[in-house]
Amino acid sequence: MKKSARQLVEEAQAQITTHPVARARELHGRADVQFVDVRDVRELEREGVIPGAIHAPRGMIEFWFDPESPYFRPEFGQDKEYVLFCALGWRSALAAKTLQDMGVPRVADIEGGFTAWKESGAPVAEKAAKKPKADAG
Repeated sequence: MKKSARQLVEEAQAQITTHPVARARELHGRADVQFVDVRDVRELEREGVIPGAIHAPRGMIEFWFDPESPYFRPEFGQDKEYVLFCALGWRSALAAKTLQDMGVPRVADIEGGFTAWKESGAPVAEKAAKKPKADAG
């Protein structure tokens, strides 16, 4: 049976924890919570970022969370709740469901994503400029 992207998102949303923006704002900045931005880097540059969030592009998130992957990133192996978000909550719902399926114990997303976060007046910062690479010579 063929499924639409919307169906996949709705199925994921029915199986994951989704925090309303008000709850996400309460969690923001806590030591036991890490916000994870799954948007494309161009979205971060254009729209801004949630301060303290780690950028983990949707295409790499499974590899960065898997300790057996050569791409594993230690910041994703901590005992924290990982609160994912994208622009509207669709990609983050799919990513959260995948991480849940992988056995990540505490993962959630933000209802309405970054758009709802920003519209609520929650803190937003400009994406930090990339540091220039040191000259090898």
